[in-house]
Amino acid sequence: MNADAPRNSPETFLRELIAQLDLENLEVNLFRGSSRDLGGRSVFGGQVIGQAIVAATRTIEGRVPHSLHAYFLLPGDINAPIVYEVDRIRDGGSFSARRIQAIQHGRPILSMIASFQVPEVGLEHQTAMPEVPPPEALRSTAELIPEWIAAAGEVHPRILASLARAEVLEFRPVYPWNPLKPDVTEPRQAIWFRIGQNLPDDPMLHRCLLAYASDFNLVGTALRPHGKSWYSPDMVVASLDHALWFHRDLRVDDWLLYWMDSPSSQGSRGMTRGQVFDRQGRLVASVAQEGLIRLGEKKT
Repeated sequence: MNADAPRNSPETFLRELIAQLDLENLEVNLFRGSSRDLGGRSVFGGQVIGQAIVAATRTIEGRVPHSLHAYFLLPGDINAPIVYEVDRIRDGGSFSARRIQAIQHGRPILSMIASFQVPEVGLEHQTAMPEVPPPEALRSTAELIPEWIAAAGEVHPRILASLARAEVLEFRPVYPWNPLKPDVTEPRQAIWFRIGQNLPDDPMLHRCLLAYASDFNLVGTALRPHGKSWYSPDMVVASLDHALWFHRDLRVDDWLLYWMDSPSSQGSRGMTRGQVFDRQGRLVASVAQEGLIRLGEKKT
């Protein structure tokens, strides 16, 4: 990574993101992390999940995370540090369980349980990767954003600032859809993504970065059949919970396909599911999330 990269660049953002995942050790089972403003009104949920899994891994040796189940309890304050408290629930012969609380201003903003396993071999099968164009045949969101802005006409300055921020992840949607002028379409998405820089050969780092990336785009899938998006001024949208299962080792510095669908929305909540495949067609992770998709007062 280039230490002389411009301040607002993917290289700088990646360096800052890895630094954010390197939590400060306050005391036994207590860690502290910082946040980065991604243009939202609160801390990005994927960041809190990524940091929480890092905190849990600091209390375990010789075992890798295979699943996590998290609830977002309160919006996170971007300007305040986050303290992570780890409860060592169980250490068995093959599995370990950890409960992690992310705390700000004396209150938990996220509660998560993660399970770790000693690596072992066994029976294997998987669902097939959907047939989609390769990432080289698709345009990135960075290339599509100017067209989206032009088609939308007037765009709120806060949204423009959010779209202009550098992102460590490169996204190439299979089914491009303008979130600034959303139309009604099927509740599914397929997006290739990667970190376009070489990363260390650290399997734990790649899993933590996948946990971070898995919160992007997911709940928005439930808005597509309603012609709404995160940016719709009459919508209140937030992640309510998040579940992630790691199936196989992976690399986030190579292309991964995020296949998402939404089987149902009801009661101002949208249910979404995701599968993550690598370039070789291996299913490396599965995701599930329910999000708040509430019609509210029009925001100005």
